[in-house]
Amino acid sequence: MIELLLDAGALLGESPRWNASESRLYWVDIDACLIHRTDPATGTDEVMQLDQPVGCVVPRAGGGLVAAMKDGCALIDAWGAVPRPFGPAPLAGIAEQRFNDGCVDSAGRLWVGSLTSDKANPQATLYRLDPDASITPIFGGLTTSNGAAFSPDGRHFYHADTPTHAIRIYDVDPDGGALHNRRLFHQFALGNGRPDGGAVDAEGCYWSALWDGWRVVRLSPTGEILQTVDLPVQRPTMIAFGGADLRTAFVTSAGKNLTDAERAAQPHAGGLFTFRVDVPGLCQPGFAA
Repeated sequence: MIELLLDAGALLGESPRWNASESRLYWVDIDACLIHRTDPATGTDEVMQLDQPVGCVVPRAGGGLVAAMKDGCALIDAWGAVPRPFGPAPLAGIAEQRFNDGCVDSAGRLWVGSLTSDKANPQATLYRLDPDASITPIFGGLTTSNGAAFSPDGRHFYHADTPTHAIRIYDVDPDGGALHNRRLFHQFALGNGRPDGGAVDAEGCYWSALWDGWRVVRLSPTGEILQTVDLPVQRPTMIAFGGADLRTAFVTSAGKNLTDAERAAQPHAGGLFTFRVDVPGLCQPGFAA
């Protein structure tokens, strides 16, 4: 059963990340420049206001957060602390780009991509931010980098360039952090939702939130749709797993750019939703810096 955990009214809710040590869900509202910290047990929600868009946040192994901001990444040492820049700012001076979706691998590296508002010129890029503050371009030619997630053994990487309606999979060199053997994982039909954020569960199945699709889907390790979960909002953005048993799914959503009729049909657009799953998610590694 789908439940509305928080009627947040987010413009662009994204990047849900479970922090097991705090039993809190961290997530962002990109366009409102907010980081949320939500307690599912009580429904209490704290917010941290930033001075620029924040594409994603991930807990750090030693506490605090790493955040992908407009131009580059930053470390947040404690809740409410001022973000301090970490590493180069590869998007500085590129007005049409900002950082977007990201995830951390088993070596504690952040894989984070950008998006561009200039959709006619796909110049966005997937990067890897290492704990030594170096940032490496992995591949470019993207419009909206999304869906970053790793298989349970860390040897496969999932990625979506949302407007293509496709999720692709790569083999991973877990030591060196290189990708190779790019191939199609799943192609969604046009006009029925586009793959946004994703997550992998303990059976190695990939979950995808479908922007403009009113649903999230679970795909087998070979790319077959196994399960569809319909949602009461048009624009789910990302899914994550948490709770004590990692069997609670959390789904963020977006409420911006809806017509009056669309908003009337989905009064909780921009909310944070939950439902229970049979197969737990994975314990997510923290960023190692």
